[in-house]
Amino acid sequence: MSSFLLQRTPSMLYQNVISYKANIHIKTAKCFCNTTQKQDNTYVEILGIKYPTDTTTNVTPRILSKIGWNLHHNKRNPLFLLKERIKKHMYTSFKKSTGNPVFSIFDNLSPVVTLDQNFDSLLVPQSHVSRRVSDSYYINSSYMLRAHTSAHQRDLLQMGFDAFMVFGDVYRRDAIDKSHYPIFHQADGLRCFTQRQVFENVRDSTDLQLFENSKRTPEKQEKHSMDTAKLIEHDLKQTLLSLAYYLFGKDIKARWVEATFPFTHPSWELEIWYYNEWMEVLGCGIVEQAILDKAGACNKVGWAFGLGLERLAMKLYEIPDIRLFWSKDAGFLNQFNIQDYEIAIKYRVNLFDSFFHPKKMMNSHAYRITYRSMDKTLTQDEVNSLHSQIGQKAEQKLCVDIRDK
Repeated sequence: MSSFLLQRTPSMLYQNVISYKANIHIKTAKCFCNTTQKQDNTYVEILGIKYPTDTTTNVTPRILSKIGWNLHHNKRNPLFLLKERIKKHMYTSFKKSTGNPVFSIFDNLSPVVTLDQNFDSLLVPQSHVSRRVSDSYYINSSYMLRAHTSAHQRDLLQMGFDAFMVFGDVYRRDAIDKSHYPIFHQADGLRCFTQRQVFENVRDSTDLQLFENSKRTPEKQEKHSMDTAKLIEHDLKQTLLSLAYYLFGKDIKARWVEATFPFTHPSWELEIWYYNEWMEVLGCGIVEQAILDKAGACNKVGWAFGLGLERLAMKLYEIPDIRLFWSKDAGFLNQFNIQDYEIAIKYRVNLFDSFFHPKKMMNSHAYRITYRSMDKTLTQDEVNSLHSQIGQKAEQKLCVDIRDK
């Protein structure tokens, strides 16, 4: 028999939340794998579709077995928690005049794409390192596992979407260590603007134009006017700063670092000062006009960004090893079960004392729980309510007596 002493502490001292805690109960997790590979190696079957193999095929049975796990759909996984926070911000902060969200969300697109989708549609050069078989997973010479969620940009633009986000698993042939895994998850966003939308807040826009024939410079593309480039850059940076402040707190320091990507120009990386170091949050830039033109959006300009969910979740939730995202350990996953609690409130559990009573044959553990919100200062009533729910569930599921002080 065990007893637990739970102490509560409301806190907004810093923007961080949940630490890994060893398991008490381990439940058998459901297998999400619906991918198989025949022993004769003449084809691979992915999500119910058979693909013939050839000399380019390098996808392995181990990687194939992970397709369909969809960690970003698992409500007990921190990737789901982060995805939902990003969705909430984008839905509530950016709305049309009708009240509907500006951004459409796609989080269930197949990871199987063509080489044209993954590379050519994004102007990735033939000599780019990401095309090598040592860097990407090829199903055959025509199909591959997407290396980034940007592979869906052209298709969504052609379908008429001009503002969207794509969440999904991506595949790269990385060596495994605590910060690298050959499968991880990305969020990719794109927004397009017409001439009216770009200049609608300019007092006198009579002589302003989206496009011009000029030279490419570090500040703009050859087809874009300087006015267009500066206004789109401003909108992009304001949008992404608002997301960073929402996730990490309004008091963080941020900076923009010039970068180079095949599909945007100019390009930047957003970094924030976090835990006494500069940390990259995302990459972004103004979409190459050639990409929009080929997708049928030749009368629009736009920006795009991409971020890695694991990278941010590891910092936000103090997860020390990227492999933990694939864990089936209930002690880890139950920290991120948000079905019962408000999504913006998290907690830290620390064991600070223990005692064994030899006469009663009882173990007594004293835990301190620190509650934190990413959005506001918590009230005592909010903390008391959540604390009571946790105590009740501990009694029900762990068969313990609670002494609450």
